[in-house]
Amino acid sequence: MGKIIAVVNQKGGVGKTTTSINLAAGLAYTGKKILLVDLDPQCNASHGIGADRNRSRNKNTTYEVLVDEDSASDNTVTLDMPPIDVLPASVDLAGVDIELASASYQVGREQLLKNKLNPIREKYDYIIIDCPPSLNLLNQNALTAADSVLIPVQCEYFALEGLTQLLSTIRLVQKLFNPALSIEGVLLTMFDARTNLSVEVQKEVRKYFKEKVYRCYIPRNVRLSEAPSREESIFEYDTRSEGAKAYAALVKEFLIQNEKGVN
Repeated sequence: MGKIIAVVNQKGGVGKTTTSINLAAGLAYTGKKILLVDLDPQCNASHGIGADRNRSRNKNTTYEVLVDEDSASDNTVTLDMPPIDVLPASVDLAGVDIELASASYQVGREQLLKNKLNPIREKYDYIIIDCPPSLNLLNQNALTAADSVLIPVQCEYFALEGLTQLLSTIRLVQKLFNPALSIEGVLLTMFDARTNLSVEVQKEVRKYFKEKVYRCYIPRNVRLSEAPSREESIFEYDTRSEGAKAYAALVKEFLIQNEKGVN
């Protein structure tokens, strides 16, 4: 049964979508079966990986999957490069909190995504959810559906700001809906070894999260920023770039942690 990982941080601009796309692509290139779920109304993961370009008219989005009777399997988009399936997002997700606040959704509304993903889990090795930069009902659905949480933290001032609230939300979801939810790992992003600030932030994050922080980190890299405009992961756009090398290192470390003791 596939492992579901929510990539989450309520702070924007921390490399959350970049990580979702490139972790999904990197895992797929190792032969893993991957589903990328875009749960962000901004649809950046869908656009950045080329899912919209490949989506036929009869394919709906995570919005319809959540609020209608649509199944997740009927609405995934299969890509050749990277070789992953994508459940794309829609701007309609921006109003989903209001819609789900109606009486008909009061019971079990935090488990809508879980109920839709559970029937297809066995098709994949990993399901990666790109979450919106907030702590709303969409994120509650992601955390309820997930086995673990991957938290990107940018190496900038106020990097730890808001993480206390995120951890409180995780603990609340553990208490109410998903007691098995764990922290997959904390990923340092936008790291610049030339600055004292990045070095200090790295020390603080590692002090706070200890062994949960990945040994690898993601540097500031122009090629990483350019890749989504070509609707490609960094592995198609420039496999020789420092960004590609960094995400390849993350994939390797991720797999070592997850497949330790398997077989």
